Amino acid sequence: MEILILAVVIALVAVGAISGLVVSSRKKKQLPPTAPPSTPTITAPPAEPQVGEDAAPTAQEPRRTIEEVVLPDAETALESPVAVEDPVVEAPPAPEIEVPEPTAGRLVRLRARLARSQNTLGKGLLTLLSREHLDEDTWEEIEETLLIADVGVAPTQELVDRLRERVKVLGTRTPADLRALLKEELVALLGTDFDRAVKTESGVDTPAVIMVVGVNGTGKTTTTGKLARVLVADGRSVVLGAADTFRAAAADQLQTWGDRVGARTVRGPEGGDPASIAYDAVKEGIAEGADVVLIDTAGRLHTKTGLMDELGKVKRVVEKHGPLDEILLVLDATTGQNGLTQARVFAEVVDVTGIVLTKLDGTAKGGIVIAVQRELGVPVKLIGLGEGADDLAPFEPEAFVDALIGD
Repeated sequence: MEILILAVVIALVAVGAISGLVVSSRKKKQLPPTAPPSTPTITAPPAEPQVGEDAAPTAQEPRRTIEEVVLPDAETALESPVAVEDPVVEAPPAPEIEVPEPTAGRLVRLRARLARSQNTLGKGLLTLLSREHLDEDTWEEIEETLLIADVGVAPTQELVDRLRERVKVLGTRTPADLRALLKEELVALLGTDFDRAVKTESGVDTPAVIMVVGVNGTGKTTTTGKLARVLVADGRSVVLGAADTFRAAAADQLQTWGDRVGARTVRGPEGGDPASIAYDAVKEGIAEGADVVLIDTAGRLHTKTGLMDELGKVKRVVEKHGPLDEILLVLDATTGQNGLTQARVFAEVVDVTGIVLTKLDGTAKGGIVIAVQRELGVPVKLIGLGEGADDLAPFEPEAFVDALIGD
């Protein structure tokens, strides 16, 4: 009996042991694997998502909606809107409009400048005429002085003949008498019967149209700008036509002159049709009710027949609006007889009505005034005596001669 009880006890113990092993084995299968020894690991940064892909959210930063990203606090944003100011674009300052000095008496004010450059002519003649004996050699020197001053052969001979006659009649030759005599003869040679006023009034109900022509280098565009100042100073409203499309920056130069006195400039593309621009300038002048339209043309070499023909085309196109009131030819006073050649060719093409002589401040050849008038039969209307904006003056024969021979 005891043996049987012992056997039963041993059996129970064995069954319990086996059950413990089974449970222990199951628990071991449910536990996580043991972590390996702690060693630092380096992880690469997450790759950026490709186009059209969404980046996978990480455990540390859960994926957010677009509202949460753009408007983290929508209510606060609505309560406190951030004002975004538009960028301020400052307009360029308007050019300051100048008020030119009046043209009346301008040549008198520029007299000293003219006198300094013309001493060879005026003072030279007075010195020769003041000699005690006026023999043939002296009269030849007087002729040479006049020819050097570009008076021209025919006008020189005419002036010398008249001087010889009057000196012989006078008998006495005091300095005052000689000065008065020379002044009278020079004024007569320049001519007092010419109408030297620049025509600024049209015979019809349209602006007066003035076309400015001349070869390269005579100061034509500058003269056009200065003429605009002369007209504005005399109370005229002006529109400028930049028809010189061949010279680089000619239109810019003319517009700068116009901006200074408040005259608008009509221009076109570089290399454009000059006749078209001239036509548009007159058209704009009519629309604005301007008093005068000034057209600056290209400075053409008088030896280029094709270019001269084109200048004739500009004239014909402008005349579709009405007749031209003035065609002013700009000549460089320092060019002498070459300037006369230019004048002849231009006069044949465009019927020049007046002459503008520039650069008289840098030459002793003031006699070109006499020669060019005799050559063309048209008056010198304006003369340029320097680089200043107001150094273009209406030509006045008496004031011009006074400057030549002094007081």
